[in-house]
Amino acid sequence: MRRIMLTVAYDGTNYHGWQIQPNVITIESVLNEALSSLFKEEIHVIGASRTDTGVHALGNIAVFDTEARMPGDKVSYALNQRLPQDIRIEDSREVPLDFHPRHCNSRKTYEYKILNREFPLPTYRLYAHFTYVPLDVTRMQQAADYLVGEHDFKSFCSVNTVAETTVRTLYSVKVSKESDMITIRATGSGFLYNMVRIIAGTLMEVGKGSMSPEQIPQILAALDRQKAGPTAPACGLTLYAYEFEKR
Repeated sequence: MRRIMLTVAYDGTNYHGWQIQPNVITIESVLNEALSSLFKEEIHVIGASRTDTGVHALGNIAVFDTEARMPGDKVSYALNQRLPQDIRIEDSREVPLDFHPRHCNSRKTYEYKILNREFPLPTYRLYAHFTYVPLDVTRMQQAADYLVGEHDFKSFCSVNTVAETTVRTLYSVKVSKESDMITIRATGSGFLYNMVRIIAGTLMEVGKGSMSPEQIPQILAALDRQKAGPTAPACGLTLYAYEFEKR
């Protein structure tokens, strides 16, 4: 038995998220079907991050086990021929059988895109959240700085979150603007359900002037989802990259 790791990029627009669900198409179900067809055996992938409906990825990670002898670095080429154009395998390699993407130390980076201009652009409608209200990027960055470090992010996750702890570590949260596009890039040890989208929604409230940057510590301390801003739409979110500690 061998274990193969895949780096998966996808446009999440036409999928009901990553995780298999009955009667709908998901990224996981498409990968399972393509791999099972390729290797002529039943294969089930394990994803590092179970992204939601409409969320995109440039670097999600998945592993699967197989008896096949195909070299790990050749799997990406063979698999891409069986996948739709909105899912691509960027890299494939063999890893130790005890490697599990959810159970090892890693750094995960997400990007949230906001198109901030007078009118929306059709070409960005599936890949960025649009708002015509001018956003103050300097204030947004000031607020983001309060989120860096180890905190209890209970105020910044869905009330339906199931986790042993809501404490997480963010290594950086950067807000930048190029032309009409604002990018929020967050890197951390892990993220709670809807955490990045709630951070984005809260930073937008700061950018609009509805909240002050200095309110962020109070929101963190409150441990109350209602104190933070709204959950920003899924379309603006992309899982950008995974980095695993060298073993």
